[in-house]
Amino acid sequence: SAHAVILDPEGHVLQLASTYGSRAWGLPGGALEPGETIHEALARECLEELGCSVAIRHLTGVYYHAAYNSQAFIFRCDLPRGAVIRLSAEHSAFRYFPLEELGPVQRRRVDDCLSFSGAVVSARF
Repeated sequence: SAHAVILDPEGHVLQLASTYGSRAWGLPGGALEPGETIHEALARECLEELGCSVAIRHLTGVYYHAAYNSQAFIFRCDLPRGAVIRLSAEHSAFRYFPLEELGPVQRRRVDDCLSFSGAVVSARF
């Protein structure tokens, strides 16, 4: 999967509340379609979920999730100036969370993203 770390001016992280599964909050993004690159998947997923395009800045981390037997690619992204978020039916709400309110896995991925020094990091959960 490919996911976007998007901040508001106060440095809070955009998360979306799912309308499916555990209805958890998570970063915008999702699964890759067959034949898609990680950049194409992220752009498509963000457009579908947020109703607007994002500016993809850089890949910051790759994380293996044993519970899903999959890799998650994390990118630093920006919303265009004046963008209006229009959620798809997959999500019921969006909110910008302070870093200290993120769960441990999400916090690690976001901290790695925000401290990006030019080298992509990896970890497993």
